[in-house]
Amino acid sequence: MWLRTWTTSIAYLPSMLAMVYTLLGLISVMPSGLPDPSSLPNSDFFEALTFKQHDTPRTLLAALVGGLISLMVFSFTMVMSVLTQAGAQFSHKLLLGLVTERHHQLVLGHYLGSLLFLLVNLMVPNTGDSPTLWRSLAVYLGVLMMVNCLGMFVYFIHQVSQSVQINAVARRLSGRTRLSLERLRQRNRDDGFCEREVGRDDDQCQLLRARRRGYIQQVDFSALRQLAIKHDMVVHLDFALGAFIVSGMPLMRIEWPNGLPEGATAGEELDEEQQAELIKNLRAALGYLDGESVEDLHEHGLTQLMEVAIKALSPGINDPGTARLCMHQLTELLSERMSVPLCNCCVDDHKAVRVSWQMESFASLLYRSITPILHYGRDDLSICLALLELLKTLSLMGAQYGHLVLLQQHADKVVEAILAQAEFEVDRRFIEHGLQAGHHRLNLPSPQW
Repeated sequence: MWLRTWTTSIAYLPSMLAMVYTLLGLISVMPSGLPDPSSLPNSDFFEALTFKQHDTPRTLLAALVGGLISLMVFSFTMVMSVLTQAGAQFSHKLLLGLVTERHHQLVLGHYLGSLLFLLVNLMVPNTGDSPTLWRSLAVYLGVLMMVNCLGMFVYFIHQVSQSVQINAVARRLSGRTRLSLERLRQRNRDDGFCEREVGRDDDQCQLLRARRRGYIQQVDFSALRQLAIKHDMVVHLDFALGAFIVSGMPLMRIEWPNGLPEGATAGEELDEEQQAELIKNLRAALGYLDGESVEDLHEHGLTQLMEVAIKALSPGINDPGTARLCMHQLTELLSERMSVPLCNCCVDDHKAVRVSWQMESFASLLYRSITPILHYGRDDLSICLALLELLKTLSLMGAQYGHLVLLQQHADKVVEAILAQAEFEVDRRFIEHGLQAGHHRLNLPSPQW
């Protein structure tokens, strides 16, 4: 778990690149085995490359260091300004995703690495009457690194300016959510996962409480399944994935179908001393995070798109176009979510339940995704019609997956908000066209004005 946290942090790539550059800098100041330039072929060329004075390379290196520091300060001042603007316009939850983009980390790594390389060459003094060919070539390499940083600076400005545009923000968030949905689909295709009504008697279960706080968004269900089979038990998770857990909360309940182990008492907590190894392995299967991870839970991606939409509808921003763009992405993601087979338990080879957990239903997810948008945008006719178009599109798949009645209920709420705005004749004509447009399976009214 710590390795995954390290490799996905903002410091991973910059620190790796900085180490490579530092190693290259140490190699460049080591005594070299290069012969004297006069003894090499094309000696005039190598003689011209070799500095004759000690102060020349040091002056050049000092100028490069000062210029690179100024470039770094300017670059990341601009980043903070852009991130502040993005947080104000969209959602502060998106800021971490913008900062941790791989190309941003690569630029930071090249900046830091080039600076360390130049500092190593500047701090280690030259020996002899004049700089050697090896040290001279290291200075030229530092110049090339500075030129590379200038090119990356232009690339960095372009990427940062593009990354905070709403099209890029919505596309990136939608892509990450889609990948999370695909991983969920692949996992649920496994024979060990299924959807089933799982009953339990809490009086016959032993309780395991949480020992730390955080959001549990990663669960190693395969490890829990193997533990349950090995100890002949059933593990019932007491939390929903993505929920915030505080220390002392019920974490999971252990059910023993064939009787409690020796010394265990039903309805009480697991004994820490008698079953220390089991409890350690049960806790190790849970992954805690400090924030919302879209890669682990697709629900967070849908929620963040909804939050960007309602932020755009706030009076301070007043950008219904951004809200409609988010609803377009929500339409695609909700349609994919509708087709994903849901599983709430793991079974063994004999189809007996070994692990069960709570899974958010499509009805709950749809409600959380569109109801806040309707609440904040019900006075904007374009937002209401966009919501109706979302429901129309979902209705084409809703009958196949048994959600048509649910979609009709939400459509009735949206139609009520739309009809409340039919004050003038021009509004009525526009509303009537919006209600009749498009292919769908909803039962929408034909108002008689």
